[in-house]
Amino acid sequence: MRMHVDQRHELVLKLVRERGSLRVADLAAELGVSAVTLRRDVETLAAQGRVRRLHGSVVWPDGPQAVEAPAPVVGGQGPVIGMVVPTTDYYFAAVVAGAREAAAARGARLVIGLSQYLPHEDRAQAARLLSTGADGLLLTPSWGHGVPQPGEEEWIAQQGVPAVLVERWAPLGSPAAALDRVRTDHAHGAALAVRHLASLGHRTVALAAQESPTAVQLGIGHAAAVEALGLDPAPRSPLELEPSRDESDRFDRTLEYLCDAVGEHGVTAALVHSDADAIVLIPRLQARGVRVPEDLALIAYDDEVAGLADLPLTAVAPPKRVVGALAADLLLDRLAEHSQGAPAQPRRHVELLPELRVRQSCGAPAGRTVSE
Repeated sequence: MRMHVDQRHELVLKLVRERGSLRVADLAAELGVSAVTLRRDVETLAAQGRVRRLHGSVVWPDGPQAVEAPAPVVGGQGPVIGMVVPTTDYYFAAVVAGAREAAAARGARLVIGLSQYLPHEDRAQAARLLSTGADGLLLTPSWGHGVPQPGEEEWIAQQGVPAVLVERWAPLGSPAAALDRVRTDHAHGAALAVRHLASLGHRTVALAAQESPTAVQLGIGHAAAVEALGLDPAPRSPLELEPSRDESDRFDRTLEYLCDAVGEHGVTAALVHSDADAIVLIPRLQARGVRVPEDLALIAYDDEVAGLADLPLTAVAPPKRVVGALAADLLLDRLAEHSQGAPAQPRRHVELLPELRVRQSCGAPAGRTVSE
C-alpha cells in the first residue's frame, strides 16, 4: 500500500534523527521511492527547519527540532485564520507560506488543518479549527476536479463565518459560487505553454497530465490554444480515458503515450504535468531513443523542482505564494468588515495568471520569463 506523504515525512524524520545523517539516494532506496520524490520531501522538511540539506545528504539539525512557529499576535487579540489544505507538501507549501506571511503582516495568526485528500475530512478539519477559535476559513476542498460534485459544497456555506476558496472554484448556481475565491488560471498557463511551443515552430503539441484538480483546466487551455493557433491535434493521453492504477502505471502509460505520439503521430512538443513527472520521464524517453529537446521539446507544469533537473526544464509557474497571500488578505478584509460593522463590499473572484520560465528543455535560449 502506498505511503501517504505525511507518513513518509515522519519516517524520514525518524530515520534521520536516529542516524544523524543519510545520503538522499540511500534514504530513497530504503523507503522505496524515487530520488525525485525523496529530494522533494527533504526540500519541504528543510524549508520547515526540521532537517538540513548538505551535498546530497540530509542531516539532523543541531539542537532541538526547529519548526517555524506562527508569528506572535500582540496582546493575543488579533484574528485567527483557519486554513484547510490537502497537504503542506509540494504545491501547497508555497500557498501556505504566502498566507502565513500575509496574516503575520496584519497581526493575525494562521492555523492549519490537513485533509490529506480524504473524503469528508475537509468538513471535519474546518469544524475543528472553528471549535478552537478560528474567526474565518481559507478552504481548499478535496474536490477531484477542482470543482464540487452536487452536494459536496453545501457545508461550506453553512459555517457562519467568512470563508475564501483557495485554488478551487464552484459553478454558477452552486452555494459555494457566491464565496470569495482566489485561484490560478491554469487554463491560461497551459495555453501560454502551447503558444510558446508554437512560436518555436512546433505544429503538434501533446498534453500529458497526471490526474489532479489542475488537469481539467490544463486540458481546457491546451485544447483552446491548439484550436486558436490552428495547430494539428495530438492523440489524447490514455490517462484521460482511464485513470492510472498507481504511480508506476502512470509513468509506464505516459511513457508509451509520448513515445507513440513522437514515433507514429508527428508530435514534436509536449506539456507535462507535473515537473516531477517530467524529471522521471525524460531519462526513460531518452532510453527509448526520444531525445529532449531535439525530438520532443518539453515544458513542465508547476515549477516546483523544474530548475533542479539534470536538463533544466522550461516550466509554467503558477503564482502559488501570491495566491495564498491574496486569499489571506481577502479573508482579513471580510473579518474587518464584520468587526467594524462596515458595509459588506462585493464578493470577489480573483484569478491570477501563471508565467513561463524558459530553460533548456524546450530548445529555446534559456533565461527568459514569458507572461503573455
